[in-house]
Amino acid sequence: MQEIDLATQTMFAELQQRCLDAEFDTEFSERGSFVRKRSKGRLYWHFQWRAGDRMLNKYVGPVSDQSITDRVTRFGALKSGFKRRQTLIRSLVAAGLPTPDPLSGSIVEAMWKAGFFRLRGVLVGTLAFQTYAGTLGVRVGGRPLMTQDDDFAQFWGISENIGEIIVAPLDILRAVDPSFRQIPDINDPFVSTRYRNARDYAVDFLTPNRGSDRHQGRPARMKALAGAGAQPLRHLDFLIHEPERSVLLYGGGVPVTIPRAERYAVHKLIVAAERRDQAKSGKDVEQAAILIEALASRRPVELAAAWRIAWDVGSRWREKLEAGRARLTPAAQTSLATVLSHPPRKRSSITRR
Repeated sequence: MQEIDLATQTMFAELQQRCLDAEFDTEFSERGSFVRKRSKGRLYWHFQWRAGDRMLNKYVGPVSDQSITDRVTRFGALKSGFKRRQTLIRSLVAAGLPTPDPLSGSIVEAMWKAGFFRLRGVLVGTLAFQTYAGTLGVRVGGRPLMTQDDDFAQFWGISENIGEIIVAPLDILRAVDPSFRQIPDINDPFVSTRYRNARDYAVDFLTPNRGSDRHQGRPARMKALAGAGAQPLRHLDFLIHEPERSVLLYGGGVPVTIPRAERYAVHKLIVAAERRDQAKSGKDVEQAAILIEALASRRPVELAAAWRIAWDVGSRWREKLEAGRARLTPAAQTSLATVLSHPPRKRSSITRR
């Protein structure tokens, strides 16, 4: 396990705090700028931004309108913060922390700005794994970071009852890349849980399986996602329970909600035992090994607790956990054994009300 130096960890902590504190105007991109233009003797605010090779322009209002000028002033302060975050990201990437490819980063950023994470959505999969480098202060390697998809998850009960709806996922994705299209679900042609673009990049929406295995594979309609579908999966409720926050190193930093690292590691051992694709299964185990070694020194109590929660589910989970553990690197197996050798902490005697 390669640790990241303390200065880099401190920079990541600053970036994460700045990202969580940031607030952007949804109408104006932080990558653009306000300019004053004169017309018939009066000054007017316009907003300019670059889209590919073109410079686009949007009329905002007269400079004499104090409410508009105040908004421009506030945007200037936000953009200054954005530039500071960009500087931090460049330093973090130079120090060896991973950054997503532009398309992946743009998609996650668009989902963030649409409100997905605010509505308790969770980024899962390899893009979430990338963010543990800064969170845990370790290097996470090369092959474990390779991906050709984005995965977003949300509990059905939260989606059904949270009382707010974001823009339809297809509209969000097409704003990033117009070539995105819905892939009809084989079990329900009227609901899509997956989207692909012209380069075969996939975006999947997932939700924990709410019933018995006979309901597995039937898409669930997600109210908070404008009625779009999500693929129910076993074990996903374990993964996204009580998630944590991190930052994707893209643009000015994208604050995301991700699974807790210890649950991610244990979950990867479980799903590795189920996969038929050996390449993906090997990648699962590799990611789990990296996290287990890091967590053994940084969150040993939490790692042990996550393992024991999964172990107590039943015999089928135990078989998968043991199969996954047997495939870990010797160093990761030793780290896990050391963590599990300590007796569990006693639960607090505080009574919940």
